[in-house]
Amino acid sequence: MIGGVARIKRQIPHGYAVRRRPSSRLLVLDPVGSLLLFRFDHKRGALAGHSFWATPGGALEPGETFAAAAIRELKEETGINADSIGLPVARREFVMTMPDGEHVVSDEQFFVVLAQEQRVLRDHWTVLEREVMAEHKWWTANDLKATRETVWPNDLPEMLMSAGMWQPSAN
Repeated sequence: MIGGVARIKRQIPHGYAVRRRPSSRLLVLDPVGSLLLFRFDHKRGALAGHSFWATPGGALEPGETFAAAAIRELKEETGINADSIGLPVARREFVMTMPDGEHVVSDEQFFVVLAQEQRVLRDHWTVLEREVMAEHKWWTANDLKATRETVWPNDLPEMLMSAGMWQPSAN
């Protein structure tokens, strides 16, 4: 990460003590290579009025590895079961505002998952997930490149190309 520590320090509001929030993010691809994203629509709290698309995933539980969290989050947010998961294909760190207004240094590792179908189950969603995860959509590379909507991270097509999952002219 080029200038990562200095950049993160500049993003932290003066006087804030921030905690690190390690999390696993999932790059779930269907059989034709479309990427699953959820639309987060915040109606209250510090993020009220903010709407964006993002990958499934979430914070590690105490003592959990990034890989174990990826498997757990995959089941909780999509209903897809996996016994194991490959190595992370990307990582990013940035300051993030949580729904309650807390600022955290988010440390995200991204894992690729190949889904057999486009089915998503909400059976294991938390109350907060049911409140803010408004819809899901399977995106092609061209969809992502053409959208005017906010998508995080904003370099998802490049991330998937670097991981060898999408070709520059895919979909």
